[in-house]
Amino acid sequence: MSTGKPRDGDFQIVAAPGNSKPPLPPTAASSAIVEYTPVVFKEEEEDLEVKLRRIIDNVPVRVSNTSGSSAGSGSGDFHQYRQMRRKEQDRLARMEVDYQKRKEVAEFNLRREERLKAAEERTAKKRAKRQKKKQRKKEKKIKLNAEGEQQREKQEESSSDGDTDNNEKPAP
Repeated sequence: MSTGKPRDGDFQIVAAPGNSKPPLPPTAASSAIVEYTPVVFKEEEEDLEVKLRRIIDNVPVRVSNTSGSSAGSGSGDFHQYRQMRRKEQDRLARMEVDYQKRKEVAEFNLRREERLKAAEERTAKKRAKRQKKKQRKKEKKIKLNAEGEQQREKQEESSSDGDTDNNEKPAP
């Protein structure tokens, strides 16, 4: 199978550079009008050529139900055409269904991520609110304990002051 480009060691027919006259034959025995020169590829083109060769060598070319090269078409050609057309339409329909499924899955995943993100934000907000409430309750408890201790200290001071006052004053 030919790729249209010469392989290593092949020659390509090219016009002689420079003058417009036909080139002289390289040998007296040859009567060629064109000269044969090996094709020189750039490095990038060579890489592409190698890749193209690898693809051509490894990818099978599958041609099924090809029509003949005769001038007229026979009675079975229409049925072959119809079968090939049906297969191609089925293939395109499968591709479309597959595309739609992938599109729906992608949209679903996008909506799902948005819902999960919104739920996480709500949860974080409620968690912060619970923690604030818990912290306020804790602060209130500490404040009440501190006030209670101050009142006890005042009572103890007043009771101890009262005891000293009672001791100094005689009862009537």
